Amino acid sequence: MRVAFAGTPEFAKVALARLHAAKFTIPLVLTQPDRPAGRGMKLQASPVKAFAQDHGIAVAQPRGLRLDGKYPEDASTAREALLAARPDVVVVAAYGLILPQWVLDLPPRGCMNIHGSLLPRWRGAAPIHRAIEMGDARTGITIMQMDAGLDTGDMLLVEAIDIRPDDTTATLHDRLATLGGRLVVEALELAVCGGLHRTPQPAEGVTYAHKIEKAEGLIDWTQPATIIERRIRAFDPFPGANTTLGGEAVKVWRAVVAEGRGKPGEVIESADDALTVACGEDALRLIELQRPGGKRVLARQLMQAHPDLKGTRLGTAA
Repeated sequence: MRVAFAGTPEFAKVALARLHAAKFTIPLVLTQPDRPAGRGMKLQASPVKAFAQDHGIAVAQPRGLRLDGKYPEDASTAREALLAARPDVVVVAAYGLILPQWVLDLPPRGCMNIHGSLLPRWRGAAPIHRAIEMGDARTGITIMQMDAGLDTGDMLLVEAIDIRPDDTTATLHDRLATLGGRLVVEALELAVCGGLHRTPQPAEGVTYAHKIEKAEGLIDWTQPATIIERRIRAFDPFPGANTTLGGEAVKVWRAVVAEGRGKPGEVIESADDALTVACGEDALRLIELQRPGGKRVLARQLMQAHPDLKGTRLGTAA
């Protein structure tokens, strides 16, 4: 089977590596154009492009795929590359561009998507973040036959995993990426022998995982501690939950729910290697923090520089 691949970040690279290891013929990879990154803001290849180049796989990086869109020349060049590649199927994972109908129709077996949720829950851009943020007990991978809708296609394979109480988006992402790579290989192997079957998504239980905005990282201490704690884990590594301490921006990377009362944002205890901060309901013990320009450190290291923080209000001006 000839498998073209469309993907960009690490989540997609894991799947591409599994397909390559399984000896599928991969004639072409589509990935996003190089982006500025790092302190020097130098152009940097996506993880998918880097893997493809390391393994001698042809790469196309169109800025758009709509033949009548903003970048018609890019789309036309990508179409020629796909036609020349003659894929039986296109596998898509976190690509970042919407596939127009001509792409969906081009391969005989259509396009398969590796989606990081149990569809139809958390269709959209940020399913891993939103599952943690909303306190879901389980999530998983859905291998889906793509159609023109937003993650609305028929399900081909589904496997669930538990969300651990201490999972962050980073840790859950890695487990789901590994699962997605394994499942897409299974799906393609089943397709070869005629054992892959389509199941329409249920009409009930549809939710949308909207893109994460940087402003969402600001902690609202009037919320219950359980909600804030979930958001801290959901926004690790991006955009990071943040607040202010004495007028200085501080990121909160790890916290646990604790008993306690006080004004929202008030440090009600500064001992035992953690800061305990009152919330709208209960309190949070802040365990791992980061000051501007610094590294993630345990709260006790911050407390050594500021030993008397009790009564301080987080999230307020100095």
